[in-house]
Amino acid sequence: MKYSNMLKQCTLCHRNCKVNRLDNKLGFCKASDKIKIARAALHLWEEPPISCEKGSGTVFFSYCNLNCVFCQNYEISQKCNGVEISIERLSEIFLELQEKGANNINLVTPTHYVPQILEALEISKSNGLKLPILYNTNSYDSIETIKALNGYIDVYLPDFKYFNDKYSIKYSNAKDYSLNAIEIIDEMIKQVGTPEFNSNGHITKGVIIRHLLLPGLLFDSKKVIDSIFSIYGDKVYISLMNQYTPMFNAYYYPEINKGLNPKHYDSLIQYALNIGIKNGFIQDDGTNDTHFVPSFDLEGVYKKSSKY
Repeated sequence: MKYSNMLKQCTLCHRNCKVNRLDNKLGFCKASDKIKIARAALHLWEEPPISCEKGSGTVFFSYCNLNCVFCQNYEISQKCNGVEISIERLSEIFLELQEKGANNINLVTPTHYVPQILEALEISKSNGLKLPILYNTNSYDSIETIKALNGYIDVYLPDFKYFNDKYSIKYSNAKDYSLNAIEIIDEMIKQVGTPEFNSNGHITKGVIIRHLLLPGLLFDSKKVIDSIFSIYGDKVYISLMNQYTPMFNAYYYPEINKGLNPKHYDSLIQYALNIGIKNGFIQDDGTNDTHFVPSFDLEGVYKKSSKY
């Protein structure tokens, strides 16, 4: 593997486990040196300039370097469902999504597979891949990992989940979350600049920062968007999300084992407008439904003629 050195003492995320994944040692995320994915298909439920008419070519990677108690994708992030594939097969999947009419290639929770993804992208681009590449991350990457992506990624989709560490530790087992998110978003903007869109309204470059409002955390959410706007202004788009649905282990935490108060989401939107945010996206009512959670049914993982 061309980028195998990145797996010998793994520091791909902020946890710095430093395990040798080439020697079958597993860190916090539990991912080995083999790529594991659970779905590769057109996805219509991203922000409008990402999904647009035909959909975003999403590749859902198994495992995760966070441990969010409310994770909607827990079947693949925590239960680790999926199938191991080769780097060559991943490169083929990128091209197959392009053939299906995808607007882009959307790498979902990719941090722990960055070395393999870099190699797969080089192969697929040499074979005709021309779509923008989106890096869809929880923002607990290491700064070195984001720097390694320079020149490969066109659009970054980082989460900014929490401002206060007491929440990131309690709900995602992640210390220094907001400080790390700011550091890597700085690097993302340095690489891709301000958002750009083509004539069809598809995003081709830039950063969209996502924030999911959690029950009872309106004040923390306001601090998140304060931070984003005070640091980055109009250099990024902000996506405010109301799709929270209590899943996985949320029932152990009564304060978040419930739906959002719609008035709190409206209040967050109004707050964003009041401080001057113009570049943003909001969600309609009704998105907090398990219907919008993808089916991790291995769609697009196998070749039609054979299995890996």
